[in-house]
Amino acid sequence: MPSIIVKGMTCNHCRMSVAKALEAIPGVANVNVDLLSGRASYDETAPATPVDPVVVKRAIEKIGFEVVG
Repeated sequence: MPSIIVKGMTCNHCRMSVAKALEAIPGVANVNVDLLSGRASYDETAPATPVDPVVVKRAIEKIGFEVVG
């Protein structure tokens, strides 16, 4: 289960926005975003072809947050 650290989330709306952005990426499923730790994790629907981390980072940055890890 890949995970990233998202900087800038301050409320439940932020958490939901990050989850929605990740869920919109083809190949991503079962998104879990923890507001307190800033960690977002997800499953890849096709493990043989992993989701490009650059795509994940761009999706998060597009909605105004920063991926720090």
